[in-house]
Amino acid sequence: MPIDAAKALAAEPRSAAISWDHKDVQLYHLGVGAAANPDKDRPATDPDELRYTLESRLHVLPSFATVAGAGMGAMGGLSAPGIDVNLAAVLHGGQAIELYRPIPVSGTATLTSRVAAVHDKGKAAVIVLRAEAADGDGPLWASEAQLFVRGEGGFGGERGPSARLDVPDRPFDRTADRPVRQDQALLYRLSGDWNPLHADPEFAELAGFDRPILHGLCSYGMTLKAVVDTVLGGDVSRVRGYRTRFAGVVFPGETLRIGMWESAGRVQAVVTALERDGAPVLADTVVEHA
Repeated sequence: MPIDAAKALAAEPRSAAISWDHKDVQLYHLGVGAAANPDKDRPATDPDELRYTLESRLHVLPSFATVAGAGMGAMGGLSAPGIDVNLAAVLHGGQAIELYRPIPVSGTATLTSRVAAVHDKGKAAVIVLRAEAADGDGPLWASEAQLFVRGEGGFGGERGPSARLDVPDRPFDRTADRPVRQDQALLYRLSGDWNPLHADPEFAELAGFDRPILHGLCSYGMTLKAVVDTVLGGDVSRVRGYRTRFAGVVFPGETLRIGMWESAGRVQAVVTALERDGAPVLADTVVEHA
């Protein structure tokens, strides 16, 4: 069934209550590499890492918004009126979050999601799902997931934006290497993304990979942690927004190389797979900060 963009965009937003506590936050942080510092002289109990793992010192990495309440809240938009797609044809093309204030270590919020845009790319469609979270004190965050759906274009809609960020014409201001543990996808999936592509070799082979791949949102979280720790002095409350485009896959056991350019209130980054000659992982990546 082709996508009915008008029907999807006109549908009423869907709301659901979500909640989380310190255990959810700690599990997420471990899933994106907390306490797995590549510097062997720095233990897992280093004070800078305990901010991610010890409940008495805990703060919340803003990318936790993508998994809060068991994760993937915005993906409910795929069941919206006018959207009838094969999940096997869906690729996560991009992700953005906007922070209104620091995420509390534990909380309850209302998550409201809707289809914000549907773009016709010809042979594929791009569905933009927006989710907004608010608690009793007001808005917490907004997130947007861009989903690329193969074979669902050609319905006569607008093509939508396709701009790419210009890469600064200078060397990186900072570079951080972050190893991906062999068990990292198995740990990260406990935060809510149970897709067997990240755990089952047979399923991965059916999808065209010789072994399971890391979740794109895990690379997303690892990159934000690297920027917070190296540029923002470990202060998660300085993050105002974070967006990326998923440009390629990562396999457990590889190393993310995160190159950063700094400017006023902004860090632009590119992320590559070190062992595969700099194969792209994340592109058009920006962290906006106070």
